[in-house]
Amino acid sequence: MKTNDIITEIQKSFVGNPQIIQKVLYALLAGGHVLLEDIPGVGKTTLAMAFAKALNLRCNRMQFTPDVMPSDITGYTMLRPEDRSMVYQPGAVMCNLLLADEINRASARTQSALLEAMEEYTVTVDGVTHPLPTPFMVIATQNPVGSSGTQLLPESQTDRFMIRLSIGYPDAAMERKMLLQKFGASSAGVIQQAADAEALLEMQKQVSEVFLHDSIYQYVLDLVRATRSHEKVAQGASPRCSVALTALSQAAAYVAGRDYVIPQDVQSVYIDCVAHRLILTPQAKREKAAPEEILTQLLHSISPPKLGARS
Repeated sequence: MKTNDIITEIQKSFVGNPQIIQKVLYALLAGGHVLLEDIPGVGKTTLAMAFAKALNLRCNRMQFTPDVMPSDITGYTMLRPEDRSMVYQPGAVMCNLLLADEINRASARTQSALLEAMEEYTVTVDGVTHPLPTPFMVIATQNPVGSSGTQLLPESQTDRFMIRLSIGYPDAAMERKMLLQKFGASSAGVIQQAADAEALLEMQKQVSEVFLHDSIYQYVLDLVRATRSHEKVAQGASPRCSVALTALSQAAAYVAGRDYVIPQDVQSVYIDCVAHRLILTPQAKREKAAPEEILTQLLHSISPPKLGARS
């Protein structure tokens, strides 16, 4: 199965929680974008580059700083002296996989240019619309700890990301393996191509065809709508979240080798898909409540449907 081959190749380079690899793959197969929110040095860039190599995707990496302009993202037109015509010069977004490093260090205007491209899958420069390559995915990183010189994405913009993940520190065994690979006692394997853009597009099509029973649709709605009436939540998850959660559940089922979604698929991606979309009440913030805790409570309080294989 191609998805297993992709994960195997990425593990040659990325030493860390294998569930993170799997969940990034879910988002890629579901046609969404990923926000990696973590401290520096835990492998965010390594993970993104490993996906590009394993899938033979055209990858651009942009280090976001306050002086990055929207035109650096979208591209610009310039005058060609030979015939006095205007020629489009592609920006960083014209690729299959864009690694947007430290997106919170860019200005709000630059962030908006990227997020608009993520939503529309096109860029418009001087009145001319240019479609993005397919497939297209953004893996953006931001450091949630240091705030000096940064501008965190507002909640309305983080909603554009299908899933938010945190890699975290590796355990002792993983960190030892990383050191041995780095300093020569053992060697990291060379990532081989496990698929290509055309194969990825076909897998995305297959994921979109994974069967969803009516009770699964209702389960997704119950889980999402419950966030809107929770006493500790000032603003619950959007309808865009319902779409994202459904698509991620299809991808989870596909990677598991099934052509139908079960409740466990929804549960496996629920917190990562929803937590970054919630705005807590001032009282909940004073009590240091966490969106993840609220969502865990909802998972326990809302009964999943009981399904047969294709009931």
